[in-house]
Amino acid sequence: MPEKLFKVNSEEYILPGNRACQGCGLSLAYRYVLKALRENTILTLPASCLTVLHGLYPITSVGIPCLNCTFASTAASASGLVAGLAAMNRSDITVVAIAGDGGTYDIGIQALSGAAERGTDFIYVCYDNEGYMNTGTQRSSATPMGALTTTTPVLTKRQHKKDMMKIMEGHDIPYLATCSPAFPVDLYDKFVRAKRIKGTRYLQIATPCPPGWIFPPRDTVKIGRLAVESGIVILYEIKNGKFRLTGRSKTIAEKGTRIPVIQYVERQGRFKKMSTEQLDQFQWRVDDKWNECLRRAEA
Repeated sequence: MPEKLFKVNSEEYILPGNRACQGCGLSLAYRYVLKALRENTILTLPASCLTVLHGLYPITSVGIPCLNCTFASTAASASGLVAGLAAMNRSDITVVAIAGDGGTYDIGIQALSGAAERGTDFIYVCYDNEGYMNTGTQRSSATPMGALTTTTPVLTKRQHKKDMMKIMEGHDIPYLATCSPAFPVDLYDKFVRAKRIKGTRYLQIATPCPPGWIFPPRDTVKIGRLAVESGIVILYEIKNGKFRLTGRSKTIAEKGTRIPVIQYVERQGRFKKMSTEQLDQFQWRVDDKWNECLRRAEA
C-alpha cells in the first residue's frame, strides 16, 4: 500500500451525533483540532456554539475532558487549570481554552490579555464566525463592515473588523497562527506545532456559519475557500516573531492568483445591503493587509 500523502491522526474525538447546526464550520474545524491535540488534553470553554456541540451534562459528544466556564473567564479558567496541574506536578497535560469571537474579541479580552502578558502555558483558540451566533447573530467587533446582524437590523455594520491577531502579537507570545476548516491539513499541522511549544499560544480559526452568514449548508467549505482565495482570510503563522505564509495563502502569493472579494461577498445573504462604497473599502482593506503580509513574508 502506498504511503499516505498526509498523516493525520485516525482517532475520532467527536462522537456520532451532536447539536451543531447543519453545515457548521466549527464542527469540521473542531474535529481536526482534537485530532491534533489528542489525549492528555483538558478543554475549557464559555457559553458558545461549542457548548451546544458538546451537549448538556451528563451527556456529551466529545471524548476529551471539558470544563465549562462563564463568558468572560475562558482564559482565567485556563490559567486556573494550569496552576492546578502544576500543583499536582502534571506537566504531561495540555490546557486548551476555546471561545468564539464574542468571547475573545469582546467579553473575554481582559483575561486573555492578562494571561498572555504573564506567559501562562496554554493554547487559546478563537473560532471566529464573526458574530454572536449562539444567541441569534448579534454584531461583535469581529463582524466585517457591510454585514447585517440582528443588532444592525436597518443599517449594516459601519466599522471594520478588529485585528485580533495584531493585538495578540503585541503580547510577544511564542506562537500565533490563523487557520480555516476549508484547509484542514494546514489547520492540523499548526495545532500539532502549537502543542509542542510552551507559553501562551494563540490560534484563530476562520469559521463559516451558514445560518449567521446566510448561505446553504452545503457551501461551508466553498465559502471557507473563497475567504482564503480572496485574501480576506490569510493563512500564516508567527513563531518566535518570525512571520511565515502557509498553505493555500503561500501558493496564492507565489502565483499571484488572488480573486476579488466580490466573489466571496456575493454568496452570502448577510452582505445583501452592503453599499458599493463599503465594498470598495472592504477590498482596499483586504489589499492593504495582504500587501503587509507579503512584505513580512519577504523580510
